[in-house]
Formats: sequence, structure tokens, C-alpha cells
Amino acid sequence: MVPPLVSESVWLWGGLAGYAASTAAAWHGAFTRRSHDRLILVSLVTGVALFAFSIAERWMRIGYGPFLTMFEILLSNLFSLGLIYTIAYWRITWVRPGSVVALPILLLLGLWLLIVSAEPSRLPATYDNVWLWVHVGVGKVFLGLCLVAVGIAGVLLLRKSGAVRNVFTALPGDETLDALAWRFMALAFVFHSLMLIAGAVWAQDAWGRYWAWDPLETWAFITWLTLGVSLHLRVTYPLPLWTGWWMIIGVFLVAFLTFFGVPFLSLAPHQGIL
Repeated sequence: MVPPLVSESVWLWGGLAGYAASTAAAWHGAFTRRSHDRLILVSLVTGVALFAFSIAERWMRIGYGPFLTMFEILLSNLFSLGLIYTIAYWRITWVRPGSVVALPILLLLGLWLLIVSAEPSRLPATYDNVWLWVHVGVGKVFLGLCLVAVGIAGVLLLRKSGAVRNVFTALPGDETLDALAWRFMALAFVFHSLMLIAGAVWAQDAWGRYWAWDPLETWAFITWLTLGVSLHLRVTYPLPLWTGWWMIIGVFLVAFLTFFGVPFLSLAPHQGIL
């Protein structure tokens, strides 16, 4: 019988291999101008499924979901981000060119996962309620939607650069892709708002208060403000399109710091729950 930890690692490495194959296929297709859509989609589905198996087996072994440690947060986000991106890639044709930007981000998260400790922690009983699931779930949807938008914005910026200008000439005009990226960001704003609300309700059960401005709560609010201001500027002022693309990337970077940096740099009780 294969020990659980070894079996978890098999699924994990398989998931990384799926994401690596999809990333390589995306870049090869971009530079050779060949369609590898089916290969990319199959590789993504395979990677997402194998990460799901890894999470499920770890969950059965340690007795709680992937909520607390850096290893668990990275593992769960590799699954959720991959799942959301796969659905968008499958359903929306003009999302697909953004895979040359979005998929390397997933692969980097996977490489990061390999160098952090896989030791489990302990989920306090007061944390484990339905609002934890709502809070974490909508937060992951928010970040996944941002990833899709970043892929589109990144391709638009690459198309403006001299080095790879000719690689993406077959795409629609800047205005079309810009509008698509901001639709994803607007939807992300809705899910981030839901994350804050659900998080406040969950915190009341977990700690007996709705909001305390601990570092993660503060940075989650900063992310919400950053996205809200960006959407306001995009709608209200006639800014150059490239300014908006950098704003999308900026929002994603702030969100990335909030999800993967702040919880593990503070000693607040909120540590890890994202």
C-alpha cells in the first residue's frame, strides 16, 4: 500500500506536469501560430483533477480542508485558479491567447509549493462553519477572475512591445479585448465584496467580532479599494487603454500580496485563512 503522503505527492507532481504541459503548449502555439487549444485544455483539466485528488487525500489524512498553512493555501489555489481559468478558456475564445501570461503564473505557484513545508497545522473548532466555506470560496473566485483579466491585459501589453509585437497580430482590436478584461474585473469586484461580507460574518463566529483591522483584513480592504478605484477610473475618465491594463496588473499584484504574503508575515489570528 502506498503511504498517504507519497500518494499525495504523486497527484501533486502530476498536476504540476499538467500545468507545465499547458504552459509549454500555449507559448509554442503563440510563436508558431498553431492552435494547441485542445492540448492546452486537456492538460489543464488533467492538472486540475490531479490537484483535486491531492487535496482530497490530504484532507482525509489530516482531517480538515486546505485553509491554514502556506502549503495548503498554495495547493488549494492551484486547484481553484486552474479550475476557473480552465472554464474561461473553454467557454470564451478570446481568453485563450492570455494563457501565455496566466499559465506561467500558475506554474510559478506550483514551483513555490515545492519549496514550502507540507506539515499540517490544526483548524480551531470555532473556525469550522459554513461561513468559512463561503468566505474562502468567493475569495478564490475573485482571484481566479483577476487571473483571467491579467492574462488578457498581459497579452495586450506584449502586443505593444517590439520584441513580440507580431506574435499576437491575429487577435481582435485593443478595445474589444480591453472591454473583455474589464468585464472580468467588474465581476471580480462583486466576488471580492461578497468575500468581505462573508468574512465578517465568519469572524463573528470565530472570534466574536465582525472586523478588527488585523493585517489581513486591512489588506483585503485595500485590495477592494484598489479594484474599486480602478473600475471608477476606467468608467469615468478617458484614460489611454494601456493605463487600464497596468491597473489590472496592479490590482492583481495587490491581491496576490494579500492572499499569499500578508497572512504569513503577521502573527494575527487571521493567519492563513484565504
